[in-house]
Amino acid sequence: MAKKSQADIAIIGGSGLYHMKGLQRVREVRVKTPFGSPSDRIVLGFVEGRRVAFLARHGRGHKISPTAINYRANIYALKSLGVTQVFSISAVGSMKETIKPGDLVLPDQFIDRTTQRLSTFFEQGVVAHVSFAEPICSTLSSTLGKASQEVGSTVHRGGTYVCMEGPQFSTKAESKLYRQWGVDIIGMTNIPEAKLAREAELCYATLALVTDYDCWHETEEAVSVGAILEIMHKNVEVAQQVLKASIRLAPETPQCSCQTALEHALVTAPESITTSVKKRYQLFFARQWSKAQTTKG
Repeated sequence: MAKKSQADIAIIGGSGLYHMKGLQRVREVRVKTPFGSPSDRIVLGFVEGRRVAFLARHGRGHKISPTAINYRANIYALKSLGVTQVFSISAVGSMKETIKPGDLVLPDQFIDRTTQRLSTFFEQGVVAHVSFAEPICSTLSSTLGKASQEVGSTVHRGGTYVCMEGPQFSTKAESKLYRQWGVDIIGMTNIPEAKLAREAELCYATLALVTDYDCWHETEEAVSVGAILEIMHKNVEVAQQVLKASIRLAPETPQCSCQTALEHALVTAPESITTSVKKRYQLFFARQWSKAQTTKG
């Protein structure tokens, strides 16, 4: 018998967003996963009548740096709670004059410049390839766009997010190079998070909160943590309003291709998969393996 879902929508809070306002009937859960522990306890509750899970990406108190985040445990934990849709909140730098600090961006593409992170669930005798040409769920991103307009925010729809390793900010040479690539924003956390969400068949969309111009902007001071934090605190209040509206507007039952990303992804021969490995990946392939069992029967 399938485990009863405890949440439908998840919010992964980034820098500055360590809790979700308006959560009712709140309780916290610790989730164990085959990939270790998530960043923090997951907070469950209701917003706008919808079941919501909130996870602070860096942990409450911001104790985990971008590279050290256990992205696999975070996404697995949300999936195990029944989540199907994920709103990811991220602080980013702007790479374009027209995208100003305080603005919101809904990126639809990523460039991965990370080098030290585990970016797939599939290992230990299981190989699976998912499509990642369109890394953001267009339905969920559109929901964020409508919600942003509802609350009167300046929002830029679409754009490319380059994800760097960090925790240091860019050199000027790197920043100028990314601008030559046509990148719109830069951050440190959405990869491999978005890749893992796709492998877990979760709808995933980013609400990026612009805090600075990175270091390419000759008329601005070099990026400082103090300046970023000041704008970030202002952005967080807007993000809370956008999230509340987005939860209300989000589909009750997602129908997009994100929900079937693994349908033909598994390339490992079923007879080669051991019982222990099957147990490890049951959460991901329950649909396919149950079909195979029915066919055999």
